[in-house]
Amino acid sequence: MRARIYQPARNAMQSGTAKTKGWVLEFAPDSAREVDPLMGWTSTTDTNTQVKLRFDTREAAEDYARARGIDFVIADPNTRKPNIRQLGYGENFATNRRGAWTH
Repeated sequence: MRARIYQPARNAMQSGTAKTKGWVLEFAPDSAREVDPLMGWTSTTDTNTQVKLRFDTREAAEDYARARGIDFVIADPNTRKPNIRQLGYGENFATNRRGAWTH
């Protein structure tokens, strides 16, 4: 079995960084997917691809994989620069704005 350990990226529908602090161990597929001739659905006999294990730290995920003899690859995360405003979100609606309000 081969696994990938990574830190998940943020969802495209969120502006925050919720659920991106932990690490995920996800198994790589052992067999190719097959198309069902009747319904056209894609299926596989490998049930390990449905398993995603979540860990608080990268080291915990590595220790878990080593203890169970799982080969793993670590994907380093692309960190994002935080968007910190001086006055916060309320700055958008400030009444003491000096210039014209534009978006």
